Amino acid sequence: MISPKDALHIAINSRMSTLRQLIALVESKEKKDLEQADLPYKRTDLAPVLSEDALDYHYGKLYKTYVDRYNSNEGDSDFNEAGAYLHNIYFTQFQKPTSGNKPHGASLDLINRKHSNFARFQQAVEKEAMAIQGSGWVYMSRSGEIKTIKNHQIKKDIALLIDWWEHAWVLDYQADKARYLKNTWRMINWETINRRIYGGVR
Repeated sequence: MISPKDALHIAINSRMSTLRQLIALVESKEKKDLEQADLPYKRTDLAPVLSEDALDYHYGKLYKTYVDRYNSNEGDSDFNEAGAYLHNIYFTQFQKPTSGNKPHGASLDLINRKHSNFARFQQAVEKEAMAIQGSGWVYMSRSGEIKTIKNHQIKKDIALLIDWWEHAWVLDYQADKARYLKNTWRMINWETINRRIYGGVR
């Protein structure tokens, strides 16, 4: 004979189980597939900083894999989503490289305010990047701070992002990651960075 108290507990547990199932069903339906961001330039446009082969491998295969694995529920969902998110930010901030490419507008104001000048900012970014053990990312936040990301994590304050995984430089620079970073400044689209500073990543 079940006591009234036990019957109440059974009823509550049954309803909680049903509620959890409903929540899981709603969350699974609300999950939207990720889309790989279109490049705002041709695949040959970033040479010689990033070769077409490097772009095809990094953007065309690795970045796409994060998107595909997330959409097919393969592997770690959070890791794949963050990987896709970061690569979206990374690849959409570039333009054709130029030798005299420097920040202007909001980017320049922020860098000068936080780091005195662009040269000191570059040195600070290099110091943080070179201190990363293993794989990760280094970025300038919308407040001008230089921060790092271990592996992949979604961060909502990114204004400018540097990929610090080996695959980002190895095809074009082999082990010379300092030269990869130095050349990256040549292809930053500062108008894109300015928009992020004002309105965040879209």
